[in-house]
Amino acid sequence: MRAHHVVMAVTADMPVFEAAVPCQVFGVDRPHLADPWYAFSVVPVGSAPVRLSPGFTVDPADGFDLATTDTLVVPACTNVHDDPPGELVDVVREAYERGCRILSICSGAFILAAAGVLDGRRATTHWLHADELSRRYPAVRVDPSVLYVEDANVITSAGTVAGIDACLHLVRVDHGAAVAAELARRLVTPPHREGGQAQYHRPAAPTSGDWLAPLLDWADEHLHLPLSTADLAARANVSTRTLERRFAEVLGLSPLRWLLRQRVRRAQQFLETSDRSISWIATTCGFGAAANLRAHFARIVGMSPSAYRRGFHERTGEPIAS
Repeated sequence: MRAHHVVMAVTADMPVFEAAVPCQVFGVDRPHLADPWYAFSVVPVGSAPVRLSPGFTVDPADGFDLATTDTLVVPACTNVHDDPPGELVDVVREAYERGCRILSICSGAFILAAAGVLDGRRATTHWLHADELSRRYPAVRVDPSVLYVEDANVITSAGTVAGIDACLHLVRVDHGAAVAAELARRLVTPPHREGGQAQYHRPAAPTSGDWLAPLLDWADEHLHLPLSTADLAARANVSTRTLERRFAEVLGLSPLRWLLRQRVRRAQQFLETSDRSISWIATTCGFGAAANLRAHFARIVGMSPSAYRRGFHERTGEPIAS
């Protein structure tokens, strides 16, 4: 099985942190999680060494073939008020025309927009730059309130930390929810944040001194129970109103919606890693009946549990564990 080839295109003075995120997610070989992992390349666009800001230099590459590129990553642009480098815009346009999946991080959306990739699409960027993106590229349907947007094979993310969420989303698509969750644990970041969560609220994760952190851990270990908002509030020894407000601030979700999505993600992991029956998975993940699992799974994932299991193993080539 050929490794999925991810190429990150960089130009002078791009910020280092946004460029480092894809390197950490895709560029570190992780055969213990999936084998093969990704084939990852950082390609400076232009002939001279590219200096990232602050103080890192990427030497010129021997060139790369977009025909072998599966995903092209564009980190944040240098200045949203300047026209992006024409050579980089051309690379993005050609990659899109070849059918590559394209991911932008933070203000990298401006480069995709300049290439015409975002025309007629819903997209996002850092909320500070959303108005500028809308003004300069009116054909783009800018949503400034979300972490990331996936529109067919084009993914745009909000500010820097949201780029981690978007990269983990691609890992989830390519290697499954179980692998993405394990990678998130190793990166010490939340295992899954929905793209539709708000940019403005929540720290990246509950802090260790916050009563919400142990509550989430406890709930995650007890998804098989018929938990309610009142149950969670009682466990945390707070009122239901306080609980709902804290969930909204930190996670951008109601307690019940968070529980539902955790259960669906847990079901995905069982579907990927075991041959357990749908009824067993439904009971173990707290859905009760298989019909409930099928209904919620189809609404959130977009397909039935059986189709998800079949598609995952066909895509990855991994045998179904018994």
